[in-house]
Amino acid sequence: MKLTACRLLSAALFGLGLAGFQPAGAATTGLGQAMPAMDHSQMGTLHDGMQAMDSAPPPTTSRTPIPLPSDADRQAAFPDVDGHGVHDRAINSFWLLNQLEYQDAERGSALAWELNGWIGGDIDRLWLRSEGERTNGVTENAELEALWGHAVGPWWDLVTGVRQDFKPGSPQTWAALGLQGMALYNFESQATAYLGEGGQAALRLKGDYDILLSNRLILQPTAEVNLYSRNDPQRGMGSGLADSEVGLRLRYELHRQFAPYIGVTWNRSYGKSADYAREEGDKRGETRLVLGVRLWF
Repeated sequence: MKLTACRLLSAALFGLGLAGFQPAGAATTGLGQAMPAMDHSQMGTLHDGMQAMDSAPPPTTSRTPIPLPSDADRQAAFPDVDGHGVHDRAINSFWLLNQLEYQDAERGSALAWELNGWIGGDIDRLWLRSEGERTNGVTENAELEALWGHAVGPWWDLVTGVRQDFKPGSPQTWAALGLQGMALYNFESQATAYLGEGGQAALRLKGDYDILLSNRLILQPTAEVNLYSRNDPQRGMGSGLADSEVGLRLRYELHRQFAPYIGVTWNRSYGKSADYAREEGDKRGETRLVLGVRLWF
């Protein structure tokens, strides 16, 4: 009995499997109906039409040409534009009291100063220079320069103006023309020629260099040379190389704007200038210990 039931169940399952099998090409719908087969007979025609479109000749009619730009078009595209109106015409200023120092001179205590400053823009500036010395309360040397400076490069200015000497001797006025700026390796330099009264001419060369021992401790060597075209006994100036000064100052910047320093200078006269100095009871050369402050604002 059990064997007969198993045979009937196997026959039923086999019949259901044959009923669910259809050929691969006969697709059915959701309702079990067969879908019609896709007709591929028109595919070749569509492909031939696409090839015909690709091989069609280009159109022979030309488009309207773009007209050449006129002078009015160029002027409208590139109008005259003023410079930047925010920063390029700003007026700034800078003042440096490079030396304000006590000097231990052979003739007594001396107070010396050197001031440089400017006011103006990036290209044109008004420069002021002043230097001098007072020994035992008496002014030995004093001068003031007012110069118009024009930038001739990123690091150089051409300067021209006047220099007024108050001491030594009677006051004297000079016309000045020079070049100042920063040479290689941050070497600050000045070269100024002067034409004074009576055809007297002079040339002054100055330079200094900062050696950073640390961020705040700076050693500064300086040098200055003066030359004259004629002898001037009243002011103790001889023709040719008249005098020179070499200095070495060590400063400590408590703030960037304020720095005390200590140093030494070597002063020397030459030629006729040395003869004038001996007539006044001075030596040809002198070494001085200096103590001062440097500040800028």
